[in-house]
Amino acid sequence: MSDSVIRVENLSKKYILGHQKQERYTTLRDTLTEQAKAFQSRFLKPRDRRTYNPTREEFWALKDVSFEIKQGEAIGVIGRNGAGKSTLLKLLSRITEPTRGNIIAKGRVASLLEVGTGFHPELTGRENIYLNGSILGMSRAEIKKKFDEIVAFAEIEKFLDTPVKRYSSGMYVRLAFSVAAHLEPEILIVDEVLAVGDSAFQKKCLGKMGDVSNKEGRTVLFVSHSMQAIAQLTKRCILLSKGNIQFDGHTSKAVQLYIAESKCLDEQPARYEAPAGKTGNHIAWARVHTSEEQGVHCWGKPIVFEFAFNITQPHESLCFSFQVLNEFQQPICIFWNFNDQLPFRREAGLFIIRCKVSKFRLYMGSFTLRTWFAERRSSTLLENLTNICPFEVTMHSIERQDYPWQQDECTYLEDAVWQVVETPLEIFSNS
Repeated sequence: MSDSVIRVENLSKKYILGHQKQERYTTLRDTLTEQAKAFQSRFLKPRDRRTYNPTREEFWALKDVSFEIKQGEAIGVIGRNGAGKSTLLKLLSRITEPTRGNIIAKGRVASLLEVGTGFHPELTGRENIYLNGSILGMSRAEIKKKFDEIVAFAEIEKFLDTPVKRYSSGMYVRLAFSVAAHLEPEILIVDEVLAVGDSAFQKKCLGKMGDVSNKEGRTVLFVSHSMQAIAQLTKRCILLSKGNIQFDGHTSKAVQLYIAESKCLDEQPARYEAPAGKTGNHIAWARVHTSEEQGVHCWGKPIVFEFAFNITQPHESLCFSFQVLNEFQQPICIFWNFNDQLPFRREAGLFIIRCKVSKFRLYMGSFTLRTWFAERRSSTLLENLTNICPFEVTMHSIERQDYPWQQDECTYLEDAVWQVVETPLEIFSNS
């Protein structure tokens, strides 16, 4: 198409992996034998070397990848480690050559793939700005026009005339991103390298990339393991898996598939089971019924927390509460139940209690539960479970320009409804 700036057709990249033999103690006899075999394979039987080499293995980092990117699009590239993300960006940046396939890119390409990419360590920050601009094909007058803006964004004025080999990794990234974003390339490629910077600078970079794409009409390719950053910056996302494109489409759906794949591979279902043989009053099991499969929950949809209590000694002051924790073990919200009608206060048995929240609003990310089960009157803690029932919150099904964390950062706790049920809730639907 005429407005396409990048077209990739059947792109593949093969690497040769070398494997060393397991080292062991070698004698003089072993050494002489190996030398004789090497001489024979080199001079007497040269063709046999090409038939099979057990110490070399082919590895396809990318295989038959095809896609097209239009001008002004901000594209996210996500996938697990080893999926082929960095290889794809290196091919698009022309750092390495493809094994087969074609890449058609229109315009200047600025890439930020590794700390210090494109910088000469012996040159100062000032000199590297002009060097990078020259590599991008810009004149000295064009670079000088943008110079003050680059330095102000990078916030390294004090160290501008210091050789960059003395920069910290964070300073490297500040200057490198500022140069790449301000020297007006038609295509900006940014790898996970931004994670080196502090949170304030990462936020600043995301805002700049948004301006580059939305206001200046340039193309951005962004690789990150931060799904929140991907959702904030991009509307389209390419999900890579084992060198192939698993999904290419709306970012929210790509993120949901990525999280579901990670949850499936990690084998951490959103449930807890008490150890066999446990006695006394305790939580027999706990489950989080999310809106999607594999413990993935969509922002703003109903969610159900379900707990089963094994009661051997009922007591009128038994009470229960639980918290939702983020990945830093910080409590995000707390739910408690001091209802006098709780059945496990009056009789022994297995009792199931359900807490349903009609609109569960949390940041995108990973969450777990922490529970308290106690006798309130005697202040006796019966059981305290933590880091159970892991689940993920994604932005799938949110189709709008703004982002919910800019408006509602947490769930409304008054929406929580507690129920006592007779049987476990095996299947949860949104109806």
